[in-house]
Amino acid sequence: MVKHIVLYTFKEGVNKDDAVQLIASVLEPLVGKIPGLLHMEIRRAFNGMDYALYSEFESREALTAYASHPLHIEAKGHFFHLLDSRVAADYDV
Repeated sequence: MVKHIVLYTFKEGVNKDDAVQLIASVLEPLVGKIPGLLHMEIRRAFNGMDYALYSEFESREALTAYASHPLHIEAKGHFFHLLDSRVAADYDV
């Protein structure tokens, strides 16, 4: 299994609570729709970054496939313009 953690900041002027709610509403339902995506949660961060994405995948290959999956690309279209910066880490369990 692979754990995928991403921390984000929003662009200036973005309503952070509304943005996190939007992002969770389009990404979390992808569990069960994208092969190999086992779990996902989006939460507002309170120390440093604006929000955190935590997800679990069956394998590294599943994580790679997720990145270019059409449903993921479509979901990102709803919020990607709100993002300023991103830091990610992946690890095997």
